[in-house]
Amino acid sequence: MDPLKSISAIAASGMSAQGSRLRVVSENVANADTRGTTPGADPYRRKTISFSEHLDRASGASMVEVSTVGREPGEFALVHDPSHPAANEDGFVKVPNVNAMLEIADMREAARSYEANLTMFETGRRMRSRLLDLLK
Repeated sequence: MDPLKSISAIAASGMSAQGSRLRVVSENVANADTRGTTPGADPYRRKTISFSEHLDRASGASMVEVSTVGREPGEFALVHDPSHPAANEDGFVKVPNVNAMLEIADMREAARSYEANLTMFETGRRMRSRLLDLLK
């Protein structure tokens, strides 16, 4: 495969992966206050995303891809809210294990990575265009 096409393919795989990461972060932020509806029910559990390397045999380039979207394990914090429908007999409700500050940091990192891949994509496109101009 043409090396300049490889640049575009690699950058596109990076943008796709970071787009998926932003989607997971947005789901976490949207559900940060989602609690169960019945006593003792578990609230929303934070989603996590993992990436892996994928070798594109046609170009020999290493691409990035989403390997898993999972759930963060661990215990939920308890908040005293006896009026909530999901409160246990002691008046405590499990709250999601979503940390807004962590999600904001993850969002910024994903956005910056997406922008870096977009810049790489645009640079590859400009290089192709300059090459065509030289060959005229």
